[in-house]
Amino acid sequence: MLVDGNNSQLDAVTAEAARHGVTVHILIDFIPVLEYLWKAGWSFFATGDPDAEKWVTDRARLVLEGKARQVATGIRRRATSNNYDEKERRGADTAADYLDAKADHLDYAAALASGWPIATGVIEGACRHLVKDRMDITGARWGLDGAEAIVTLRTLIANGDFGDYWHFHLLQEKHRNHDSQYASSRTPP
Repeated sequence: MLVDGNNSQLDAVTAEAARHGVTVHILIDFIPVLEYLWKAGWSFFATGDPDAEKWVTDRARLVLEGKARQVATGIRRRATSNNYDEKERRGADTAADYLDAKADHLDYAAALASGWPIATGVIEGACRHLVKDRMDITGARWGLDGAEAIVTLRTLIANGDFGDYWHFHLLQEKHRNHDSQYASSRTPP
């Protein structure tokens, strides 16, 4: 399950998995991790310093390799060895705390090896395109069946599969409304 990392969300997923007796691999969206790494980067570099980008990129790669805790330790070590005061190291400590707190849900190496997405942007965009843009119009009222039908059709169109679906649908309609009524050359009552 790919989540944004909100603690109540993590607790809810964990509780539901336990309730159903299933194992759920929870992965936190990689984009917020990058944002925290940038907070640390701006603790160490002046705004606009090109070395900040290389530093963040290197730490991001380490996190992607499954080394989030080592990155957190390195961030704290750098802030301490440079004798930063509380204000100067605030971004660094915030990033390190986040990485430590979420480390169990930052196994990007396993996710990538399994072909799983590591960021929700594409998923959120698809939801907006397939669902919100159609379902969230002024005055619209949807029941579950109607909403599901519309989302299914929008998905078929977006995937380019509508032609195949429509051919299948017409065959099913013919079978249901024609073939079954005219079986054995009899005329329906």
